Amino acid sequence: MSQSRPDIGDIAPHVTLPRDGGNSVSLSDFRGKPVVLYFYPKDDTPGCTKEAIGFTEMVDAFDAAGAVILGVSKDTVAKHEKFSAKHGLKIALLSDAEGDVCERYGVWVEKNMYGKTYMGIERATFLIGADGKIARVWNKVKVAGHVEEVLEAVKAL
Repeated sequence: MSQSRPDIGDIAPHVTLPRDGGNSVSLSDFRGKPVVLYFYPKDDTPGCTKEAIGFTEMVDAFDAAGAVILGVSKDTVAKHEKFSAKHGLKIALLSDAEGDVCERYGVWVEKNMYGKTYMGIERATFLIGADGKIARVWNKVKVAGHVEEVLEAVKAL
């Protein structure tokens, strides 16, 4: 079961993961910039696709605000690349195939669908300030309006 979820004011747990395109990304690469770290269940599912496209459509506004967007799921780098190419995504997708980062952020949770219980990623977003501390947390994210709300929070930092 997941560790407790980091909260506002906590130092963001370290992240180094492989990304689409073949490189690895570390949170420390972005020290001094706000980072939007969002966790999503699975590439190419309706909600996850809508969320990734939403962040892609607003990527210039996030760039203008100085922020970086990183999406994380347990999908492989190859699946991320296929998903990204299919939808023209302009955000980095990180592969947490082992689930270590999902565990450290407390998003690997027991879920329930149609009476069946299983483990999966809860859609959640963490806004990490330029100082490496968590500035905002959105749990159990509903996709509609979420990207705009996150952008407003970035601008308010």
